[in-house]
Amino acid sequence: MSGTSEALAPPADAVAPIRHPDAPAPGELLGAHYDQCFGCGGAQPHGLHLEARAGEGVSLTAEFTVRSAHQGAPGLAHGGVLSTALDETLGSLNWLLRTIAVTGRLETDFVRPVPVGTVLHLEAEVTAVAGRKIYSRATGRIGGPEGPVAVRAGAVFIEVKVDHFVDNGRPQEIRAAMDDPDQVRRARAFEVNP
Repeated sequence: MSGTSEALAPPADAVAPIRHPDAPAPGELLGAHYDQCFGCGGAQPHGLHLEARAGEGVSLTAEFTVRSAHQGAPGLAHGGVLSTALDETLGSLNWLLRTIAVTGRLETDFVRPVPVGTVLHLEAEVTAVAGRKIYSRATGRIGGPEGPVAVRAGAVFIEVKVDHFVDNGRPQEIRAAMDDPDQVRRARAFEVNP
């Protein structure tokens, strides 16, 4: 990412990320971490419905189609929606580490407009880990995975315990997520965003 702030530069003692042995296999669809998530949940009628696939190492690819509900200027994606897509993609990387983490900082560069109807192709990777901080970056392209860059982002995620969500979320949603009999869905419900 060009112009990356000092806050997104890993410290000298940062280490390379290590993919968790139970992480999804390369090419495997990660699925929604929570059905009500605006970024990836299927129950959100105006959500992004972003779909991410595990890549090699601690990387992934994702796609979402910009729809009319996502526009800012007439016929173009809203910058906040594009930032949300990048945040969702970067946050999904934490599932490959099997770490519960929230967005601590997200910086986005908008390189070119993204028209409604465009499929945004995203690639993301974790670049370093330092204590509870996870450093990552993502790129969004239009016209295909090799198309021109439209957006870029760098982020720092902070590892948290599940109590972060229990203490701060609405009780009825927290209880519903915690009562889900599917252990994987239950774990993934608490993986990203503050």
